[in-house]
Amino acid sequence: MEVLHDPTTSSDLPHSGVVTIGNFDGVHRGHQMLVAGAVARAAELVAPAVALTFEPHPERVLRPESALKLVTTRGQKAQLLERLGIAALVEIGFDRRLAATPAEEFAREFLFRRLAPAEVRLGTNFRFGSGRLGDVNFLSVVGHELGFSVVGVEPLFDDGEPISSTRVRREIAHGRVKEAWRLLARPFYVDGGVYRGERMGRKLGFPTINIEVENELMPAHGVYITAVDIPSFSKVFPSVTNIGVRPTVYENYRVTVESHVLDFTADVYREPVRLFFLRRLRDEMVFASSMELVSQISRDVETSRLYFAQHGLPNAELVRR
Repeated sequence: MEVLHDPTTSSDLPHSGVVTIGNFDGVHRGHQMLVAGAVARAAELVAPAVALTFEPHPERVLRPESALKLVTTRGQKAQLLERLGIAALVEIGFDRRLAATPAEEFAREFLFRRLAPAEVRLGTNFRFGSGRLGDVNFLSVVGHELGFSVVGVEPLFDDGEPISSTRVRREIAHGRVKEAWRLLARPFYVDGGVYRGERMGRKLGFPTINIEVENELMPAHGVYITAVDIPSFSKVFPSVTNIGVRPTVYENYRVTVESHVLDFTADVYREPVRLFFLRRLRDEMVFASSMELVSQISRDVETSRLYFAQHGLPNAELVRR
């Protein structure tokens, strides 16, 4: 897949394709439905399927006080869109100048003149342009005049509520990773590198890998049944992960992500890994003694083993990078 960053002045953009527009954070089931329609239509027309998105996320520019944390990194989003069949990802640099651009100017000067789409597909709740005046109906009128068709796609509902990136973020932030899995159609995952920890887990009989996470959004503090993809082993391993805080020498608290990989003792220091959150086991706890801590970890490990005996590991197609 070709990725074009901030292409407003580029002359080498994909033309005559089927363009789908959105922020696509998380690439959840609703996004997947939208993209699948664009990819299928592009195949019918023997044309490229193009995803048009904005970077940074518009909310970070227009409402920085919201401290938005995204579900996916830019790399993860691109990878997920490529797997769905997108041929080109066009990332438009978003700033206040672009936000103030009238919807008609954006539709004519960029969408039409630069991409010359055969068809545009977007969610019926998507808005663009100054004052958020651009929508499916507006674009349909412009498209009819300029010669491209526009298809509006209704939101996908789950349990009576539309699936949205906001909803996915809420589930993850509250530690409801099973529910997030349902909305994403895959386990929520984070990428990161393994760093050298204090080896406390090893001293307790449960060695862990410490992960420096690249993702912004993390599940609520607690213990989770997880799976970890270690590329150097070309294998996904069952694991138990604790997300919690640990005081530093500066009296601050650092959030740590520590995974005990079941029946695994190899040193993977500095290796990149991908960690999948499958089920939440419990909240963070404070223990009166090391003996109590070891006893609880033992129970967590046994519960995780039972889970994997019943459910197995995630489908390799869902986890491979």
